[in-house]
Amino acid sequence: MKVNIIAVGRLKEKYLLDAIKEYDKRLTTYLKLKIIEIADIKAPEKLSDKEQDRVRDQEGAKILDQIRDHHYVIALAIEGSEHTSEEFAEMLDQLLTQGRSEITFVIGGSLGLSEAIYQRADYQLSFSQFTFPHQLMRVILLEQIYRAIKINRGEPYHK
Repeated sequence: MKVNIIAVGRLKEKYLLDAIKEYDKRLTTYLKLKIIEIADIKAPEKLSDKEQDRVRDQEGAKILDQIRDHHYVIALAIEGSEHTSEEFAEMLDQLLTQGRSEITFVIGGSLGLSEAIYQRADYQLSFSQFTFPHQLMRVILLEQIYRAIKINRGEPYHK
């Protein structure tokens, strides 16, 4: 299985980079992981709705440049479907059974994702009704992918 994570913004915080490195190490034996960072569009704190759409659209265009036709795209979105860890594991297992060997997760920037990304996405996934920092979502997503693999393989979760 190949998993791509396309995320808006560069991580700079050492603790987040260390966590990602740890999950990357754990996942190496199970899948090929590629993390693609898309530069976020610099914008002032206060934006009109139209300006927010413009920023999301520009970031969305950069994201779409990284997505290939054969990718099964899962957009992380508060409005998406929520699952337990076991349900998420089953979903990934079913995708593999259906021959979807390359899954691309998309994490938007601080303003979220563009409508074009939602249109391209095969599925919208929510981790919670809570709003999480988009930088932290990378770690949360990697942890859940790792947990799902362990569940599907019937292996104990490494703590």
